[in-house]
Amino acid sequence: MTSGADRTAADAECLADFERAAAAVLPPDIRDFVAGGSGDEVTPAANRAAFDRTFLVPRVLRDVSRCTTDATLLGRPAALPLAVAPVAYHRLVSEEGELATARAAKAAGVPFAVSTLSSVPIEEITAVGGAVWFQLYWLRDGTRTLELARRAEDAGCEALMLTVDVPWMGRRLRDIRNRFTLPAEVRAANIDAGGTAHIPPAGASAVAAHTSEAFSPALTWTTVDRLRKHTRLPLVLKGVLAREDALRAAESGVDALVVSNHGGRQLDGAVPSLDALAELAPALDGRCELLLDGGVRSGTDVLRALALGAAGVLVGRPVIWGLAAAGEAGVRRVFELLAAELGSSLGLAGCADVTEARSLRTVR
Repeated sequence: MTSGADRTAADAECLADFERAAAAVLPPDIRDFVAGGSGDEVTPAANRAAFDRTFLVPRVLRDVSRCTTDATLLGRPAALPLAVAPVAYHRLVSEEGELATARAAKAAGVPFAVSTLSSVPIEEITAVGGAVWFQLYWLRDGTRTLELARRAEDAGCEALMLTVDVPWMGRRLRDIRNRFTLPAEVRAANIDAGGTAHIPPAGASAVAAHTSEAFSPALTWTTVDRLRKHTRLPLVLKGVLAREDALRAAESGVDALVVSNHGGRQLDGAVPSLDALAELAPALDGRCELLLDGGVRSGTDVLRALALGAAGVLVGRPVIWGLAAAGEAGVRRVFELLAAELGSSLGLAGCADVTEARSLRTVR
């Protein structure tokens, strides 16, 4: 018998269908927590607009009878040039939370970047068996942070992704107006069992209060060097937009960068991620791998990012919408749609694979 979740997933023909379906089932404060940005939300809109103003110049008279979306990310094979972006608290939208996402990512053959603020312990997620990266926030207790990094390594994670753009959480007005607080059954399973994220604040977001209490605002290049020496895993810095920072990261031996403005959830008015990618890729000239997140909503968007120099993209909100609307089946369908759209766009652009996509010209 076909379940309601399966029907919802099967009926979706683009990622926007899942956003609408999720909006219909989520409580307004949780929907706002996922969808919202900081300040006036200029940057989330700009992320999307940057894709819409990036046009591809397709090639013709090429044999595209066999197109493949296979890719290599951080030195390992993936079925698509994408990974699940680190998003906190998947159990806000689905009882199984990150476990359902992990199973769907494994089935799709793509890595899952698990957040420090995952609502399921990292060991349970890696036990699913797919490729897992661990996103690390630098805590006020540096020793504890290094212990968390080692714990992720021991659990079988294949990379560490240090987020560098959150000295504290941006002013997310939707959460402040909603006095957003985590439900009692949802917690940051990797770092605590409760705390301020569950205490309704006076005129603020409980999640913002929790991160201000937990995260260090003193993260520096010295810290990056300390982490580099501590782990054998590939090290990725997430949240780099400036050319100067990207060049210094490459010189420091970082393996990859995620060109990211945190989905418009940190500095409102920050440059769109895609525009930053267009500047950083030629400046770095292959010295470290570039990934991108922020605003990816279709396979054609993935192709645009590849053409501008990315090895792949991270997809965040669409995965959460799929999980909210239809659980694991919804996330699987998100990946199916992205694969179908990317495969079609590759062929129509005259590219038989993602390597050829990186030679496409763009008009912006």
